[in-house]
Amino acid sequence: MITFEHDAMEYLPGREILKDVSLELKRGSFHFVTGASGTGKSTLLSLLSLQQRALRGHIHMFGEEVTHLPREKLPRLRRRVGVVLQDYRLLEHLTVAENVGLPLKVAGEPKEKTRAKVLELLGWIGLSGCGDVRPATLSGGQKQRAAIARAVIAKPDLLLADEPTGNLDSELALRFMYLFEALNRDGATVVIATHDEHLISLFKYPVLRLKEGRLAMPDAAQKTSEKMPKK
Repeated sequence: MITFEHDAMEYLPGREILKDVSLELKRGSFHFVTGASGTGKSTLLSLLSLQQRALRGHIHMFGEEVTHLPREKLPRLRRRVGVVLQDYRLLEHLTVAENVGLPLKVAGEPKEKTRAKVLELLGWIGLSGCGDVRPATLSGGQKQRAAIARAVIAKPDLLLADEPTGNLDSELALRFMYLFEALNRDGATVVIATHDEHLISLFKYPVLRLKEGRLAMPDAAQKTSEKMPKK
């Protein structure tokens, strides 16, 4: 379970991007986060991924109070989190295959098993011929696919995705949504930040709405099964 209790975050002194945010994410839940640009979607994900610290409040993750946890203790928790960021954050000096397999390498997975998993996933996302190239040669959509693959390959306990389908066509976007659903069925907690209301409407998961840095209560799951796309 993950809880935020009256958390706030600011970028400039006196200018809070998140204000008094409280929420509870149960283990194995699936949520969308939406809101206009600048309302704090990416900031909320940065707090959940332990990349930034809250200005005030308390954050509990994986059974621990992490708000003031020493920095040297954060990496072991971050390894339980898969993150897809808008700017991809692929390492330019590594090949695509090395980027995708990095979480497994950090976790100590044997090279043979890592390579097999990476090649299988690259084939699934349509990048089977790109494993040995550098990220600079990829298009935006290809970088997005590689970034998603890196985030999911180690089957994290928490998956955070910031506009993960923004550079993908509708068919591929749905394919990745089904991948996120599969991870969720395996027990992962999933949080997807998006401004794509059409994408949200296709699924019946609760929606957290940010407005002027404040979080509204999750929408009731009003979408009916008829709206769910066929797999």
